[in-house]
Amino acid sequence: MATQAVAQNVAHAGKARAGMQRFGGFLAGMVMPNIPAFIAWGFITAFFIPTGWTPNAHLDQLVSPFVSFLIPVLIGFTGGRLVHGNRGAVVGAIATAGVAVGSSQPMFIGAMIMGPLGGYLIKQFDRLTGDRVKAGFEMLVNTFSAGIIGGGLAILGFLAVQPVMDTVSNALGAAAIWITNIHLLPLIALFIEPGKVLFLNNAINHGILDPIGLQQAKETGKSIFFLLETDPGPGLGILLAYWIFGKGTIKQSAPGAIIIQFFGGIHEIYFPYILMKPVLVVAVILGGMAADSTFMLLHAGLVATASPGSIIAEMAMSPKGGYLPVLAGIFVGAAVSLLVASFFLSRSKEEMDASALSMAQEIVRDMKAQSKGMAPASASAPASMSTAQPSVRAAAPASTETLTAVPSQVVFACEAGMGSSAMGASILKKRLREAGYDIPVHHMPVNQLSPDVEVVFTQSSLATRASQVAPDAKIYIVNNFLDKATYDAFVEDLDQLK
Repeated sequence: MATQAVAQNVAHAGKARAGMQRFGGFLAGMVMPNIPAFIAWGFITAFFIPTGWTPNAHLDQLVSPFVSFLIPVLIGFTGGRLVHGNRGAVVGAIATAGVAVGSSQPMFIGAMIMGPLGGYLIKQFDRLTGDRVKAGFEMLVNTFSAGIIGGGLAILGFLAVQPVMDTVSNALGAAAIWITNIHLLPLIALFIEPGKVLFLNNAINHGILDPIGLQQAKETGKSIFFLLETDPGPGLGILLAYWIFGKGTIKQSAPGAIIIQFFGGIHEIYFPYILMKPVLVVAVILGGMAADSTFMLLHAGLVATASPGSIIAEMAMSPKGGYLPVLAGIFVGAAVSLLVASFFLSRSKEEMDASALSMAQEIVRDMKAQSKGMAPASASAPASMSTAQPSVRAAAPASTETLTAVPSQVVFACEAGMGSSAMGASILKKRLREAGYDIPVHHMPVNQLSPDVEVVFTQSSLATRASQVAPDAKIYIVNNFLDKATYDAFVEDLDQLK
C-alpha cells in the first residue's frame, strides 16, 4: 500500500509539473517571437535615455511607447494567433490595446490574458456560426464579428482589467524591491535553477521575471531581474567540471556543449549532464546564488531581457558602465558551480559513459515534449528509432521511404523556430557545403511549415506534428544536434540520386 501511495504521489507530481511546463510553454510562445521588439527597445533605451551611451531627448520619446504599447500589443497579437490563427491575432491585439492605452505600467501580464482571451472568444463565435452564414455574407460577418468582439474586449480591458493589472504590477514591483532591499534575492536561485532543468524556466522568466524587470527598467534604466534566469554562469560551471573530470565521450562532448551553451545561449544542452548525476543541481543552485549575490552587490542589471541567455546577448543588453558588474556575476557563478560540481564528480565512483548521456538526453527530450503538451519523445518516436542512439535517422509515420529528387530547400523545424533549429540549420548548411551541395537550409517553427516542403529535419517529439503539417515531406529525426550521423545519412541519400 505504501508503495502504491508513493507511486500515486509521483504520478500527481508529474502531472502538476507537466501542467506547469505546458503553461510555461504557452507563455514562451507569446513572448519569444517578439524578443526582437524587446531587443529593439533595449538598444533604444541603452543609447538614448538621459543616462545612456548617446543621450537624445528627441529619440528618448520612443522608449515609453515601445514598452507601454507596442510590445504588449505584439504579445496580445501572438497570444490570439496561438489560439485561433490570424482572426484570433487581430482580436487579441485589439483587446490588448484596451489594457495598454493609458496604463502607467507595462501591460505584459494584461497582454498575456487579453490576447488569448480574444482568440478564444472569436474561436467560439466561429464555431457557433459555422455553416450558418449565408453565401455572400461571409466577409461581412467575419469582419464585423471580429471588430465587435475586439472592441468590446478593449472597452472591458480599459475599464476593468487595466486597473486590476496596474494594482498587480505595482504589488509585484513593490515585492521585488522589498526582496532586493532585505538581501533575499539570491534565494530565488533555489527555484530558478532546478526549474530550468525541469523546463519551468519559461514560466519563471517570461511569466514573472520579465514583467517585473521591464517595469523596473522603465523607471531606472536597468533591472537585475533580467539576469536571474538568463545567466549562463552556473551551467558553464557544470560543463567545465565534466570537461575536467569526465571520461571518454562525456569529456569529449563537454567543449562543444560549452560553446553552444555559453555563446549560443541554448541552456538546455547542459540539462542532461545534471540528470546523469542529480546531486549536481546543488552546484547550479549555489552558483546561481553566488552570481545573484554578486549582481546585487555590484548593482548589475540589463536594460532588457537577454534572449537567448548567451554571454553575447548579456553584453549587448548591458547598460553604459554596466559590463564589469554583469561579467563579474556570471563568472563568479560559473566558478562556484565549477568548484561544487568538481567536488562531486572527482569523488564519484560511478562510471558514466555515452549510454548514460544518451539516456539523460532522452529524459530531457521527454520533459521538453511534456512542457509543450506533447507525448514524450520515447512514446511519439517511430518504433524503428533507438533510444540509445538519439541521432539515428528515422522517418515519421507519413514520410516517404526514400528521396526521389534533390530538394529545392531543406527546413529545420523546432517549437519556436529560434534556438535549436537555428543551430541545427547552421550545422547542416556546413555539412552540405562540404559535400558539394548548394541547397538552401531554413529554420522555422514546426507549425509554420509549408505543406509542399520536401525535406524536414526535426526532433522526434515534433515528428508527428511535422508530418501532419507537411504530409509529403521526408522527415529526418535529429535529437542530438552535435551528432552528425543524421546529416551524413541525408548526404548519403543525396549521393544515391546521382
